[in-house]
Amino acid sequence: MVAADMNISMRAGSFNYLEKHPERRISIFQNSYIVAITFTAGIGGLLFGYDTGVISGALLYIKEDFEQVKNSYFFQELIVAMALVGAIFGATIGGYINDVLGRKMAIIVADFCFAVGSLIMAIAPNPYVIIIGRFLVGLGVGAASVTAPVYIAEVSPSEIRGGLVGFNALMITGGQFLSFVINYALTKVPGTWRWMLGVAGSPAVNKKEAAANVLSKIYPSPRLEDEIEILEFHLEKEQKNKVKVNYSDVFKLKEIRVAFICGAGLQAFQQFTGISIVMYYSPIIIQLAGFKSNDAALFLSLIVSGLNAGGTILGIYLIDASGRKKLTLGSLSGVAIALTIFSVACFIIGHGNASQVYAWLAIVGLALYIIFFAPGMGPVPWAVNSEIYPEEYRGICGGMSATVNWICSVIMSISFLSVVDAIGLGGSFMILLGVTVVAIVFVIIYMPETKGLTFEEVSNIWKEKAYGKDKNDISLVEKTIT
Repeated sequence: MVAADMNISMRAGSFNYLEKHPERRISIFQNSYIVAITFTAGIGGLLFGYDTGVISGALLYIKEDFEQVKNSYFFQELIVAMALVGAIFGATIGGYINDVLGRKMAIIVADFCFAVGSLIMAIAPNPYVIIIGRFLVGLGVGAASVTAPVYIAEVSPSEIRGGLVGFNALMITGGQFLSFVINYALTKVPGTWRWMLGVAGSPAVNKKEAAANVLSKIYPSPRLEDEIEILEFHLEKEQKNKVKVNYSDVFKLKEIRVAFICGAGLQAFQQFTGISIVMYYSPIIIQLAGFKSNDAALFLSLIVSGLNAGGTILGIYLIDASGRKKLTLGSLSGVAIALTIFSVACFIIGHGNASQVYAWLAIVGLALYIIFFAPGMGPVPWAVNSEIYPEEYRGICGGMSATVNWICSVIMSISFLSVVDAIGLGGSFMILLGVTVVAIVFVIIYMPETKGLTFEEVSNIWKEKAYGKDKNDISLVEKTIT
């Protein structure tokens, strides 16, 4: 039977296929090659995480060296946010490079930006040069954020795709944890912040092999033959129906637009529920909560970052075991509880109660925030965006949704200290609580469950949402390419 004649519900990797052939299921650690290729692709995520985490500690010491930074909240916000501005451009360019030049070239571009930007920051004679270096590193962060999840998703068996893309999120949180370890270890070293920012200049180059060769190392026979058959079918279809995809098509074509609203919405809510400000400003947040010394703030931030990495490990299991939607709703519900605890504690502290009881209660709230956020809202938006778009739109939509993520991160990071100065720490996090409630409603309405589905099965979900269950109206994507 040829692939073109196969019913979609019985194609290799589909839910019904694996129900009929449970012996052909693959677990994450069953094949060392799957782990190795995921780790290699995720090196960019490690550097991505390191750079986003390291600035929180480095900023404490940059302020000591440059008076203009110490005296200006705006300057501090600008140093943090400039990497995010670079990431906006990096994500957009990365999406284009992914589609035109391939995943390998996108990773090379990201590595180059990491290396050059880190070197510039390490030798910066003034804060303006630091800002330039932050922008260049941000380009690398943005490109890596698009490329790694898409590449990992494309080579992953459907039944463990979420966990493997979640492994990339683990590399990111692992990089953040590493940054806090290094921050704490370098507190007494001369030129502290230069060493902190310069360590990221160790790029990794990924090698993408021929698709069939990759498949042969991932799947055992007889599933290998089924997967190659599907690969050949899709390659033939791609060549036959090859069409140039434009940014405007994302909004013109109904099922792509619906998918993009879901993907971009998840990315926006990942940031608007507060993760960037917690990771970028955790030492400052901890100091505002009542722990004044740099050493104490960095040590407690290290614990928070460790919880983030540990929670992501749990998420790698839960994302395929419980499903994306259920995990996301559980994550956001826990975040809402944590934000309530943190906001109330900080509100009491802000009104003159200096008791350490409330300071520790705020730390408990912050820790609970990370514990609930990390397994769900950490990896799920990236995993979902790597699997919900058709192949011809995967690069461009992935880049656009990542750009939404970085724009929202800029908004949060460049405004946080100013908002705290205006309404207090408790009031600031109360706003995040309100956004979290809105995010829960969004997930309930817009997010489908994609656990264990092939890319084609996911595509059918969007066609159904766009045109109804009978799907009498032909997909506009199909109209475009026929």
